[in-house]
Amino acid sequence: MSNPTSPVIGIIGGSGLYQMDGLTDVEWKKVTSPFGEPSDELCFGTLGGHRVVFLPRHGRGHRLAPTDINFRANIDALKRSGVTDLLSLSAVGGLREEYPPGTFVVVDQFIDRTFARDKSFFGTGLVAHVSMAKPVCSRLGNAVISACEGLGVVARRGGTYLAMEGPQFSSSAESHMYRSWGCDVIGMTNMPEAKLAREAELCYATVAMVTDFDCWHPDHDAVTVDQVVSVLLGNAGKAKGLVKNVVPLLGSHTGPCAQGCHRALDHAIITAPPAWDAAMVEKLSAVAGRVLRR
Repeated sequence: MSNPTSPVIGIIGGSGLYQMDGLTDVEWKKVTSPFGEPSDELCFGTLGGHRVVFLPRHGRGHRLAPTDINFRANIDALKRSGVTDLLSLSAVGGLREEYPPGTFVVVDQFIDRTFARDKSFFGTGLVAHVSMAKPVCSRLGNAVISACEGLGVVARRGGTYLAMEGPQFSSSAESHMYRSWGCDVIGMTNMPEAKLAREAELCYATVAMVTDFDCWHPDHDAVTVDQVVSVLLGNAGKAKGLVKNVVPLLGSHTGPCAQGCHRALDHAIITAPPAWDAAMVEKLSAVAGRVLRR
């Protein structure tokens, strides 16, 4: 049996990863959020005695385009479900020769180029500003690298993820520009996800799974859809093995987050308490209840 005070591991599955293998006591549940509908029901289960909550980011069957994902509802629903540590698995394009298809990159920085998404839980009536200087939890990243080493999966520690709006892929000019900015991988889904996870005081890390070189690469036009799909499915298989290896590492953690992810809101709320909007306080009960209780 799992310890009710131990970490609860949340997994967000990206393209090609719509269910988790190896879970016991599996139950798919609809979780209601005041921010709208999450991408799908959440899958609750245990893995090696550790509690796991899985959410397919695009919904089962890949129903949702990146812009249409309700990121706020997803993070809120995971927080309401008790998740403390959140691992994001995402298909990406590679912007570096040294990050070929099949490579897993544990990114540590983001550049957000999205523009059509709700990016904060906070707003009029309750304003907050969280730090994103270190947007991912190093403890989770270290655990992922250890888990990959145990599987023989090629994984790189550190890198910058360029989040674009989509759904179209980038032009060649854009791809070369992103490379000149020092970006390592490009995707469409990790922003505002990482920002919202920080606002929800979750420990968060991203595993960016490279499916192809972006269009900057001279051989890009020779890549077929079948080749990309083959790498995508191979990455999904490796990701399931990664989850099996990393959950025990994360689940055995005790004590607070050394990086302080669990206290990200300590000095973030700028609205004076007498001016707090009551409806906003209620809406944020799961995300920010720790600092809003009076």
